[in-house]
Amino acid sequence: MGRLDWALVRTLEGHTDWVHSVVFSPDGRLLASGSGDKTVRLWDAATGQLLRTLEGHTNLVNIVAFSPDGRLLASGSGDKTVRLWDVASGQLLRTLKGHTDWVHSVAFSPDGRLLASSAKDQTIRLWDAASGQLVRTLERHTGWVHRVAFAPDGRLLASGSLDNTVRLWDAASGQLVRTLAGHTDWVHSVAFSPNGRLLASSAKDQTIRLWDVASGQLVRTLEGHTEEEWGVAFSPDGRLLAAGFGDNTVRLWDVQTGRLVTTLKGHT
Repeated sequence: MGRLDWALVRTLEGHTDWVHSVVFSPDGRLLASGSGDKTVRLWDAATGQLLRTLEGHTNLVNIVAFSPDGRLLASGSGDKTVRLWDVASGQLLRTLKGHTDWVHSVAFSPDGRLLASSAKDQTIRLWDAASGQLVRTLERHTGWVHRVAFAPDGRLLASGSLDNTVRLWDAASGQLVRTLAGHTDWVHSVAFSPNGRLLASSAKDQTIRLWDVASGQLVRTLEGHTEEEWGVAFSPDGRLLAAGFGDNTVRLWDVQTGRLVTTLKGHT
């Protein structure tokens, strides 16, 4: 693979507490951030200018996610709610209630019709994104569900939990398809490859695991870390996997070979 050059472009300042989640809008023009200061902020990605601050949550904001068309922004909070915001106006459209503990993750289906949320109450909830109605509740995990992600075709939903497992669900029926076991500690993050064939999971056991989605077989384990991983993401072409570590670094891996490509340092 070619040489990778990295340079810090700008730092966006304004939150008064930890930033727990950041996400780009589908067109790349906006950046949303959720913070322990109970706010969501929308930034111009090109200039770094703060466009608006979304207020309403009564506890920290753990996660933010744009809808596929970029018109909606979902935020999950320690106040046990999911909130849906109109991106253009910043208006709060609706508050989704039902979880009985902190909401840790939200994700829109690729067609934008469903919104999945997961929480410390060990459940996953599927909502109709247009109406805000609860479609179904998925209950099989035995620890809080830290992250959910839809497959690119929207047919499967993956969840990672503090019960050390990754589970794959049929998004249409809510049926549990399979349980991926192998991690020996909390699963922090899950992510599908762009073609939907691989699923990456990262955990407190200091490993990243790559799974074959069709069979559920473990393809590769990335080891050798001395700190736990907190998040994973595939590059758009699926060739690289990025992971954030507790030692304040981001590492990039070659998906095909499992080779460490580079380590990004600079966080303090």
